[in-house]
Amino acid sequence: MNLPDPATVNRVVCVGAGTIGAGWASLFLSQGLAVVACDPADGAEDRLRTLVARAWPSLDALGLAADADPSKLTFEADLEVALDGAQFVQESAPDHRDLKVELAERIDRYLPDDVVIASSSSTFLPSVLASRCRVPARFIVGHPFTPSYLMPLVEVVGGDATAEPVMEWAMAFYRHVGKRPLRLRREIERYVSNRLQSVVRKEIDSLVAAGICDYHQADQALIYGPGLRWAFMGPILGMHFTGGEGGIRGNIAHFGWSGPPELEKVAIGAVDEMTGNRDADTLERWRDRNLIALLRALEPLDPSV
Repeated sequence: MNLPDPATVNRVVCVGAGTIGAGWASLFLSQGLAVVACDPADGAEDRLRTLVARAWPSLDALGLAADADPSKLTFEADLEVALDGAQFVQESAPDHRDLKVELAERIDRYLPDDVVIASSSSTFLPSVLASRCRVPARFIVGHPFTPSYLMPLVEVVGGDATAEPVMEWAMAFYRHVGKRPLRLRREIERYVSNRLQSVVRKEIDSLVAAGICDYHQADQALIYGPGLRWAFMGPILGMHFTGGEGGIRGNIAHFGWSGPPELEKVAIGAVDEMTGNRDADTLERWRDRNLIALLRALEPLDPSV
C-alpha cells in the first residue's frame, strides 16, 4: 500500500455534512486543506455552510493555518464525483450500522486502494463497517468528540483487517491537523470515551432516581470538582496527587487498591511514565497552574439568561 506523506495531504472528502461532518470540514479548512463535502440530504449544502461559518470565529480564535480559507470548501451531491482526487476520506453519515456498511462499500469501490477511509462512528466495530469493502486494510474508525472542530480527541480504531501502516498513517495525519489521536489496542464497540461517559451518566441517573441530588446539582458536582482536574489529568494520575509525598504508592498504601490485583503494578508504572518521576513540588505547581488557568477562563452558563 503506497500511502502518501500525511503532511502532503491537501484534499479531503467529508462524506456526510451534518453536525459532525461539518465540524470535520471546518477543522480541515482551518488547517489549510481543501475540502469536498458530500451529502444527499435536501438543504445539506446550505446547512453545511452555515455550520462552517458558525465554527470559523472559534477556529480563528484558536489559530488558523496561514493558508486557511473557507472558500476552499466545495459541495458535491454525487458521491463518485466527490471522491475523485480524494487523498483522505472522513465519513460522518448517521450512525446506523447498515447505512454505514453500505456507504463504506460504495466509498471503497470508487477510491484507489491507497486512500485511507475513516468513519466517525461512535459505536460500531471497524471490522463490521468494512465487512463489504474490497480493501478493508485501509479502513479505520476515527471517532471525534463533539464539537469535532475544537475537541482534540479522536479515537483511532483498527479492525481485524486494518493494516499496521494505515494505523500509523492515520495517527500521523490526525496529529498533523491538530488532533490528539488515541489509538485503541484492539477494537471494541463504543470505544473508550463513550464508555467512560456512559458510566458517569448511569451513576448520575441512579443518584437522581434515589433523590440524592437533581441533574443540575450532579452537573455542578462534576464541573467544579473532578471535571476541573479531568481537564488535564485523569483519575489514575489523580491518585498520585491524593497520595501526598508518597504519590500513587502512598495512596494505595493508605486507601488500598480497588481494581483487579494484576493491574496495581500496571497503574503504578503508568503513573511513573506520565510524571517522569518529577518530584511532588514540581507536579503540584503544574497542577495549580492548570487549575488557575481553568478557573480564570470558566464562563458559567447562567440559567436566567
